[in-house]
Amino acid sequence: MPVSDRYVMRPEHEFMHAPDSSPNFNESVYTNGFDSATRFGGWMRLGNRVNEGYAELSVCLYLPDGRIACQFLRPEITSNDRFDAGGLRYTVDEPLKSVSMHYDGDLIIVDDPDALRDPKQLLAHGPRLKGRVSWQHQAESPIHGGEPAHDGVQTMYGRDFSLGHFNQHGRVRGTIEVGDKRWTLDGRGWRDHSWGPRYWQVIYYYRLFIANFPNGDAMMLLKITDKTGKVRREGVLLVDGVYEDILDLDVQTDWTEKQDPRFVRLGVMTANRKVRIDGEIMTLAPLRNRRKAGDETLVSRIAEGFTRFRWGDQEGLGMTEYIERIEDGKLVGYPL
Repeated sequence: MPVSDRYVMRPEHEFMHAPDSSPNFNESVYTNGFDSATRFGGWMRLGNRVNEGYAELSVCLYLPDGRIACQFLRPEITSNDRFDAGGLRYTVDEPLKSVSMHYDGDLIIVDDPDALRDPKQLLAHGPRLKGRVSWQHQAESPIHGGEPAHDGVQTMYGRDFSLGHFNQHGRVRGTIEVGDKRWTLDGRGWRDHSWGPRYWQVIYYYRLFIANFPNGDAMMLLKITDKTGKVRREGVLLVDGVYEDILDLDVQTDWTEKQDPRFVRLGVMTANRKVRIDGEIMTLAPLRNRRKAGDETLVSRIAEGFTRFRWGDQEGLGMTEYIERIEDGKLVGYPL
């Protein structure tokens, strides 16, 4: 079914896609959920890279006491017939309306997020507790994205990063258990699903902002820049259950001494409105992705910030994600 004049979305896109011959074929799902009353939550991602024989497993939880509980693994897989690896499982309960994600396994407890900047020691010897995460997403919005309707349409992050991509905001309910602590999550969140060849280092740099607000409104905003300096602005505001495509997006960032985003000011324009949205990054996980390319090691910074956003009189929770290549020791997008 057409989602717009730009994308086509079929119910079968909710399920697995046949891998092509690309060595870096990826099919991935991501969900997040945050509870505004308790101010906690997190995100989980599973990316099948079947032609490389493994999945990328990521679990990152922002706990009420300010600590991070996380896990990053590359469990072996031999097929792309399901999302189920390393203790993380994703199921489609009702296509285009409801999905669930569950994790059962160890979590690394991070008292100081700076330890994630060079995580080798932390991942090998960091303190661990038994963890269990289970939540369900129920749609509060239409689907945004899908397969491009024609060759002139980009996917959200570009066709060299995914051939198809869709996302959706919704209600999130579930539980998070870390050691002997247990929290009930009753909030909102966002999910996406993408497929096609992917290397993280294809992204030169981007700034992504995702949030839900107590009145049911929400946002997904992306500013992405390629190596030539060409900029695309993509995304939507969700207002009264209807997505409004953005026409323009301004991003201003206040930075820490370590060149991490600390506060963002967003100016957003759709055909129906112009709004200002501010975001305070409360806890940031400074992650990295590395890939060998011949004799060279390509490195990208992936900054995952748990963020409190304000849009008018509404205060919501979500994520600020800054991804960029690191070249000659420098972040290519800083200070933009």
